Amino acid sequence: MDLKEKLVSSFMAFEEQIDVTSQLHDVRTLAIRNFENKGFPTKKEEAWKYTSLNAILKNDFTVFPKNENAVEFKDVKKYFLHEIDTYKVIFIDGIFSSFLSSTTHEGLDVCLMSSALTKPKYKMVIDEYYNKIASKEETLTTLNTAFATEGAYINIPKSKIVEKPIEIIYFSTGIENALMLQPRNLIIVGENAHVQIIERHQGLHENAVLTNAVTEVFAKKRAIVDYYKIQNDLPSANLIDNTYISQKQESRVSVHTFSFGGNMTRNNLNFYHFGERIDSTLKGITIIGDKQHVDHYTLVHHATPNCESHQNYKCIVNDNATGVFNGKIYVDKEAQKTNAFQQNNNILLSDKATVNAKPQLEIFADDVKCSHGCTIGQLDESAMFYMQQRGIPKQEAKALLMFAFCNEAIESIKIAELKQRITKIIANKLGVNLGFDL
Repeated sequence: MDLKEKLVSSFMAFEEQIDVTSQLHDVRTLAIRNFENKGFPTKKEEAWKYTSLNAILKNDFTVFPKNENAVEFKDVKKYFLHEIDTYKVIFIDGIFSSFLSSTTHEGLDVCLMSSALTKPKYKMVIDEYYNKIASKEETLTTLNTAFATEGAYINIPKSKIVEKPIEIIYFSTGIENALMLQPRNLIIVGENAHVQIIERHQGLHENAVLTNAVTEVFAKKRAIVDYYKIQNDLPSANLIDNTYISQKQESRVSVHTFSFGGNMTRNNLNFYHFGERIDSTLKGITIIGDKQHVDHYTLVHHATPNCESHQNYKCIVNDNATGVFNGKIYVDKEAQKTNAFQQNNNILLSDKATVNAKPQLEIFADDVKCSHGCTIGQLDESAMFYMQQRGIPKQEAKALLMFAFCNEAIESIKIAELKQRITKIIANKLGVNLGFDL
């Protein structure tokens, strides 16, 4: 039995275990039908042209994880942003860990998706927001919708400035030979509210894991959301991250994606505008080697006038690794005065490294400023020669050039301690001491 058959055959038992009378029964049923009809995406689909799941799906994944393995703080401390105090929502093999979490949030509504989906007091919020911006057609998103029961629910009230970042971390212990996880996050940020969120998926054992995550973010009028995704997992980990963001008038949302580790990573990042004077920022740094594969698939849908979006993705690929960037800017006829920018720059460090880039513009308005650019090349030999002539060893010169290449995205990180953490990870990836006091 392949993974698709296992999932479809398990759905009825899963629903009975949850509650067939649940308000989401019809939502889940429609979602599993979509997945049953379409199955896992293949390279025949344009959106998945450069990414194959075939090798991953050969694993015999356990689809219902067991909560049998306790994790001690000392084993995972290094993955937390412990330099500063943060709110923490922590999951172990898909199960909430009250021991590792810090969920007493004064003035905030932070709880579990399992609670939000089942408790009557959340019914109005779930009816209004849950599965409203997530795709009803994208097969992996609908698979998550069919099976998701747990994740983070965050509702920031109007005019609330959250004083500390919120860390959402999913640990996989490796107690199963191969494990599939399907976390679901719902984040609602009220008018004039401001929040910083850090998300991470981290394996603790070399056994295979496939995470199919879906996050819906709703930013209301004048809300500010800074979202940081740290992807630095073990070589046995595979992540499919589906993030959908709805923005209202004058809201500002930025998403920074740092992809360094893992076997295969696919980031589907979708922004939708529902008001004027919206600002969307998408930035990413990818540094990969060996046979790693990282695929960024982005969409910014400009549906209203006087809005801006800025995309800037940097990728360094070594060995037999593959980087993919497929970014689309879509401008509706009504979206006049749009200012949309997209840039993708790539460096190949090996003759066997591969980059596939497909920047796209679809513009139906006539009074806009839209641009996109893409470069694929190697390190500047003249710059290398210049630095070596001034006494900088070749390896350090190479690393300094690559760090400078990434610096724009690093500098825009608004959490100083996270900026230091990312800088240190990049220095380690480059294999040199860049002289930073960390």
